[in-house]
Amino acid sequence: MDTTGILDEALQRLHSSGPERLGRLTNHAPMAVEALATHGQARSVHHWLDAYSRKLEEFPLGVEPVTAANWRFALGDSRRAADWIGYFGREIAERPWRDVLAEWWPRLLPGMYGGSTHPVIRVGHAVRTLLTDDGTEPRLTELAHGLGYWAARYHPVADLDSLPGADSAAAALDTVPPITTREGNLPSRLGRVTGLPVWATAVTDPHEARRRLTELVRAATHRYATHGHGEETMLVHAATAPNAVLRSLPALPHALWVPSLRAAWTASAAVTAMYAPDTPVAYTPPGTHTPEEVFERALAHGDEHVIKLTDTALDVGDERALSAALRSIDLSEPLV
Repeated sequence: MDTTGILDEALQRLHSSGPERLGRLTNHAPMAVEALATHGQARSVHHWLDAYSRKLEEFPLGVEPVTAANWRFALGDSRRAADWIGYFGREIAERPWRDVLAEWWPRLLPGMYGGSTHPVIRVGHAVRTLLTDDGTEPRLTELAHGLGYWAARYHPVADLDSLPGADSAAAALDTVPPITTREGNLPSRLGRVTGLPVWATAVTDPHEARRRLTELVRAATHRYATHGHGEETMLVHAATAPNAVLRSLPALPHALWVPSLRAAWTASAAVTAMYAPDTPVAYTPPGTHTPEEVFERALAHGDEHVIKLTDTALDVGDERALSAALRSIDLSEPLV
């Protein structure tokens, strides 16, 4: 982890920016700079931010304060992002952040599909920093921004048919049926997902849920190496969304681990259904690249999704995961 203070500087710099731009595109900078700092690239954070800054917008105006009495009416209202961020800022200032997270995680978990799953990913990055050092104001503020964005973009998925699945996460992802019309943005595609395969539904033990969630992250990351061309950006989230949930488990009560697994599977499988290609490509081994070299290549490329998938690939840590990271570099447009 970064011990130079650069991550905190970068987060402070970013907290004057909104969670989105153009009313729909996510601000990825807080997630990317956290990944850079985590993997020993803190010295590159501000330079990367300078290049990314054209994608930032000013922090939005508020509508009406969110309170304990009216929060249900504001849930899922994207116009209320500033109100929600303010609410969580006050909550985290008054109570331990773990208590706030534990209270709101089960409320927000059913709606993790809004914002293309970016809100839960942002929360996962924030939690990782706080599990290492929970005393800095910028990191606590970053959690408030992530939770506020999640609440504003809350979007549940319900009434899905249960389809035949498989025992392993990899095999279950292989059984996900693609939607028939693969065009439009994520919300429009998500409305066409009517059923997903059953996987890990019998899990009741929290530690088994964590093991299966780890398996899911590995399977989705591996799958990108051969299926990422279906949509090089959006398919990243099939791996990074469940990994954000996995990173958050140590900060959550054990009672929340099983429902977290189920929500993460739905997210990963739904993204797969919306963007999977008709046919995979042959697997290409990563060669002799070390994890550090792969991350340096991701940084040089600069694309925020490449950086985040590579961050997850390094969590998985095996050859096929490194191949997925290199595949994302080949498929994606670099940050200019």
